[in-house]
Formats: sequence, C-alpha cells, structure tokens
Amino acid sequence: MTWILFAFGAALSWGVYGPALHQGGVSLGSPLRALLCVGLAYMAIGVVVPIIALSSQGELGRGWNAGGFGAATLAGALGAIGAVFIIYAFRAGGVPAYVMPIVFGGAPVVNVIATMLLHPPKVTPNPLLWVGMALVAAGAGLVLYFKPQG
Repeated sequence: MTWILFAFGAALSWGVYGPALHQGGVSLGSPLRALLCVGLAYMAIGVVVPIIALSSQGELGRGWNAGGFGAATLAGALGAIGAVFIIYAFRAGGVPAYVMPIVFGGAPVVNVIATMLLHPPKVTPNPLLWVGMALVAAGAGLVLYFKPQG
C-alpha cells in the first residue's frame, strides 16, 4: 500500500506545479524563463537521483536496452512537451485555475485510451468506464465554471 502514498505525493507535487510555474513565469517576466528553470530542476533531480540510487544498488552499468531506452526517453520528451504546452497556455492568457483542471482532467482520459490502444483489454470494458470518462470531463467543466474568482 506504500504506492498510494507515492501516488498522492505525485498528485500533491503536480497539483502545485501549475500555480508555481505560473508564479515563476510572472516573477521572471517570461514563462519561457520559468520553463528553463523547470528543465534545470528536471535535469538535476531526474539525473542525480537515479544515478545515486542505481549506483548504490550496483545497477548503473547494466540492464540497459534500446527499446526501454527509447520508450523512457519518449516519456521524458512527452513530459517536457506537456510543460511547453502549459507555458504557451499561460502565455496566451490562461491561468492555473483554468489551465490545470483541463490538463489534469484530460490526462486520465487520454491515459486510459492510450493504454487500451497499446495494451488492448482482453474483455470489453465495462460501460461505466465511459460514464467515468464523461464524469471526469463534467467534473473538470464544473471546476472551471465554479472556480473561485480572484
């Protein structure tokens, strides 16, 4: 059950990501400067932590393969591209209270569809899956419509 704590840690981190990124862009006078800082942080954390962890386990120099390397690098690129889209949403006048519910409401739906395409289910999905996806969209819409004015 430890995985749940890590999942909530990611939700907490990413839930604050948009407002922090927006504030950084405003304070720096450019969302692209904020993106550069995000890239530096990703590089520092995303490179240093695995090097330390893999080295301490004696696994840094083994277990690499082209397929895994390519897929993981694509994942990193997709994460960075997502950050670029968020930056440009902010540059175009979006604010975290609108942008992030769209991102985090849409991402689970895209995730399930992409996962089903990559790994087709062995049985037909329960129709409530589609109801859940509609509820995610409706929930994001309600968050956007009724967000606190500030």
